[in-house]
Amino acid sequence: MPRRANAFRVRPVMTASIRLRILRYLFYNITARLASDIFPLRLVQGKDLGYNYRIEPQHNEIDKCETEEQDMKRIGMLTSGGDCQALNAAMRGVVKTLANSREKVEIYGFLDGYKGLIYSNFQMLTGKDFSGILTKGGTILGTSRTPFKTIHEPDDNGVDKVESMKQTYHKLQLDCLVILGGNGTHKTANLLREEGLNVVTLPKTIDNDLWGTDMTFGFQSAVNIATDAIDCIHTTAASHGRVFIVEVMGHKVGWLTLNAGMAGGADIILLPEIPYDIDKVIDKIEERDKNGSRFTIIAVAEGAISKADAKLSKKEYKKKMEKYPYPSVSYEVAARIQEKTGREVRVTVPGHMQRGGSPCPYDRVFASRLGAEAGKMILDGQYGFMVGYKNREIVRVPLEEVAGKLKTVAPDAAIVKEAKLLGISFGD
Repeated sequence: MPRRANAFRVRPVMTASIRLRILRYLFYNITARLASDIFPLRLVQGKDLGYNYRIEPQHNEIDKCETEEQDMKRIGMLTSGGDCQALNAAMRGVVKTLANSREKVEIYGFLDGYKGLIYSNFQMLTGKDFSGILTKGGTILGTSRTPFKTIHEPDDNGVDKVESMKQTYHKLQLDCLVILGGNGTHKTANLLREEGLNVVTLPKTIDNDLWGTDMTFGFQSAVNIATDAIDCIHTTAASHGRVFIVEVMGHKVGWLTLNAGMAGGADIILLPEIPYDIDKVIDKIEERDKNGSRFTIIAVAEGAISKADAKLSKKEYKKKMEKYPYPSVSYEVAARIQEKTGREVRVTVPGHMQRGGSPCPYDRVFASRLGAEAGKMILDGQYGFMVGYKNREIVRVPLEEVAGKLKTVAPDAAIVKEAKLLGISFGD
């Protein structure tokens, strides 16, 4: 709130008695007025109070307060879902754009994703909070997962999550919510848009699986880390003449595994979108043996699936997984290769390393560009869009076109065909 300077003005010629009576009046009456959020007051000449003075609103102060309140933009911001590199860089881009516009802005940072919005857990942020975070990984706001499939279910205390988010938004008189997240996050963001809230989103995920954008921030940094892991495995695999499996993140979509596998020189790449035949995988290993290669590198996505399992119904597959003896599919692939060939197989899982650390230079620039466009959209009053990237240009994509859609690797995609020309097997 603006400072209420010179809120009370008294004419200079007053006796000590009048001054004392005025102070008493102010003490007993102005306190109550302040508790009711009454605007600044001033003393003027009059006889209606018996002191030759009366109190009335100081209208120039009221007008000033009302104007500043109307001009102020209140922006809520949250990060939801799994963390990744460049979340901070993207938020910094939004805030710097708003600050450089010279618009009066208040930033409300909701802590731990949608939970902060549901339970009104937030911090008022200033420009200092966004200084020095361009290269910082993770998110300064914290994050958590609030599954969309349970968003309409009350929490353990009976709280209506959607209604609570709307109440927080209106209670703080927000002009817009800036939401950074992946697929599930965008489903909820679109729901809030449908409920009448002003929403702008930014595409965050190391999986690069958001529909409507060619690229998501965090993806390139994760590719770099996964590629480094494959690079490091090469030397030990070659030295020992082993088959090495590197498990890369990606439950439903294989963009990360595909790009890291190609960049790291993997011989076999197994993706969720292209069910594999273990015999075809072994054929590739034996082909390399015959050609004099002492080792084989296999990049396996977390969600890779065999052709046999892909034919199962959801119910059948779920039942099978209840008794699944392996930590992940990579260990199953390793066991099958060892059983059929007798070869020594090792599994390496970089895991959450792929989400961590500083964003690479590409992601710093990319996230900053997306943040700048989001800031401009807020200034333009353009809401209900995700800031996307198409054909090397920043674009605005309607949220209803994004929510609930996955951008998957098509088995006949150009990049898959080109990988096969390089001799890479997909086990199909």
